[in-house]
Amino acid sequence: MLGPYRDLLRDPRVLTPFVLATVARLPFAMVPLGIVVLIEEIRGQYASAGLVTGAFALATAAGTPLWAMLLDRAGQPRVVAPTALASSVFLVLLTLLAVNGAPDAVLVGMAALVGLTFPPMNPAMRVAWSAVVPDRARRESAWAMDAAAVETIFVAGPLALTALLTGPPALPLLVTAALMALGAIGYTRTYAARTWRGTPVGTTTRGRSPLRSPGVVLAVVTGAGVSIGFGHFDVGLTATAERIFESTGMLGVLFAFVAGGSAAGGLVYGARTWAGEARRRLPLTIAAYGAGTGLIALLIAAAGQPPLLVLLPLLTLTGLTIAPSLIIQQALVDSNTPEDRRSEAQGWLSTGITAGNAVGMAIAGPLIDGNGPAAAFAGGSVALLLAALIAVSGQRWWRRAPVAVPHAG
Repeated sequence: MLGPYRDLLRDPRVLTPFVLATVARLPFAMVPLGIVVLIEEIRGQYASAGLVTGAFALATAAGTPLWAMLLDRAGQPRVVAPTALASSVFLVLLTLLAVNGAPDAVLVGMAALVGLTFPPMNPAMRVAWSAVVPDRARRESAWAMDAAAVETIFVAGPLALTALLTGPPALPLLVTAALMALGAIGYTRTYAARTWRGTPVGTTTRGRSPLRSPGVVLAVVTGAGVSIGFGHFDVGLTATAERIFESTGMLGVLFAFVAGGSAAGGLVYGARTWAGEARRRLPLTIAAYGAGTGLIALLIAAAGQPPLLVLLPLLTLTGLTIAPSLIIQQALVDSNTPEDRRSEAQGWLSTGITAGNAVGMAIAGPLIDGNGPAAAFAGGSVALLLAALIAVSGQRWWRRAPVAVPHAG
């Protein structure tokens, strides 16, 4: 099963950007959770933490399509490096302001600046594979490997965050800022980042906007619905660790089992050839994720403090469907978008995912304060099952053939 991935990683033009992009994307997992943990420690409630985290996520959702559009026009180094530096500086300021007791309004504004300038690493890496992996079959394995890496980030991120919690309160987010800057700037110096071009030199005609494609819009809407469930799930796990098990150390353990399952699911999915069209599998993977989330809610509601021998395997099984869902959504976006607009299209998908996550976190915070962690998982299950219904009802929009790219001359 691992053969295709070993072959890819033997090529330094693949390995180097892959590793650096993974480092640069660790903040995807560390920033939201780091804000939740820091604000909850300072304020003593999840509502404020959800508000600040939501501001970060919504601003990220607003900025990503802009930066992704510029990736297609200006190239990756000119976009990724400046945004990473700016976002890192704003994250340092946010952390210091929070530790020194700044009011929520100030923290919300600073979190929005962190998000607005957040580097578009997912769209960048997604399209940069074409520069170093020209063969389509091998590129599909690269996409699966990348999706699995994103899920692994949600293992390494929380674990690193948990380890850093033993130091000063500001340390986790300060380290996160450094990882973002160093990883992103290193990535921009790789062959993949420097040679990829969305719009060929001399081209005067571009493909149509991704938002004019019903298939892309449907994928974005579906991704947003799934991510509302993500937001509930993430905050629910955080509250489970801190309120039920009364241990911040459990946070990394719980996330490790979920993300470990997701990474395994992504690698298995990408290593084999599947019969039938991917669009038909998407509702199944989303519904399975929703069912697992619902079972977690029932377990916590029934047991109070659920036995780890039951909870941890359930988290792993639930996680198995996350990366395959992401891989399918990204493929559907690509197949409905002109090649020279794919960074922008992936940016819109990232926006849907980020915005949905922000909404989910914002809703989950008050649910937990009023009804406990089980309520967050229950809300996430409902959101995921609704997203599965959207994916079922919109199947006809994904039947279209890949979009051709018009070039001038």
